[in-house]
Amino acid sequence: MPVVELNPRSLISPLGIVRFFEIFFACTAFSLVSVYHSYGGPSGAWCMFTWCFCFAVTVLIILAEFVGMAQSLPISWQDFTSAFSMLAALMTFTSSVVYPSVFIAPNCSSTDCSYKGAATAMSILCFIAYAVEVGLTRAKPGEVSGFLATVPGLLKVFEAYVACLIFSMIVIARYWAHPGLQWCVAVYSICFIITFLIIILTVGRCLASLPFPLEKFLVGFNILAVLMYATATFVWPIYSFKDQTRPKACDNSPCPWNYRLGVTFLTIFNLIAYIVDLVYSSKMVFLTTPA
Repeated sequence: MPVVELNPRSLISPLGIVRFFEIFFACTAFSLVSVYHSYGGPSGAWCMFTWCFCFAVTVLIILAEFVGMAQSLPISWQDFTSAFSMLAALMTFTSSVVYPSVFIAPNCSSTDCSYKGAATAMSILCFIAYAVEVGLTRAKPGEVSGFLATVPGLLKVFEAYVACLIFSMIVIARYWAHPGLQWCVAVYSICFIITFLIIILTVGRCLASLPFPLEKFLVGFNILAVLMYATATFVWPIYSFKDQTRPKACDNSPCPWNYRLGVTFLTIFNLIAYIVDLVYSSKMVFLTTPA
């Protein structure tokens, strides 16, 4: 049987302390909304899933590093933790915006509103904690590290997450109404699949086995992604809002027009991300750990 070597220093390191704060804030957030079952509907389910998911995975990360299992796993542990901290920061940020906008009514002063407000505050603090972890684990200039700990690697996580948000909106936005919108969906899908594969191959330590230079592939893919997203940035709003005004019904309830507007802004965000990614990828030389 393998000998378990405990690593108590992982618990008292700055990174370990930050992770304990993440666990506390996430646990407090979902506990507060559970008191009055204030998480109904898709938005509430998403926020509850975010807090529970981040709590559970962070606990597993702390346990794996404490018992010394992290380095024996068949994955790149540094890439995995860097990617997860970036993903958790994005998810908790989204929940910190979505939850109060959906569940906290203006001028609400009841007891359940106090719990909802406290849960929102805990979610914001949880986001800040994960953002601090991203800063602690991000590769410094001249430091040998995993790809996902670098700025281009963190941008890959951001790009994939924004694409997932777009996918959650395009069905309600009725993308099948025009061929131009269908082209945009193809753009989002192609770029997401390739970006997601890069993340998975990096965490799985498979980059070294690729039959082509990673650096040139990343630059080439980012150029393609920038061009494709540039077309989507113009095509999506043209076909979404041509000869259309915002319906009055959208003032009180979600409607396809609102979701199309959301997709427009998310497309612009991802275009900017791919442009920055292209700039960094053109300058940096990545070191990959052999599988």
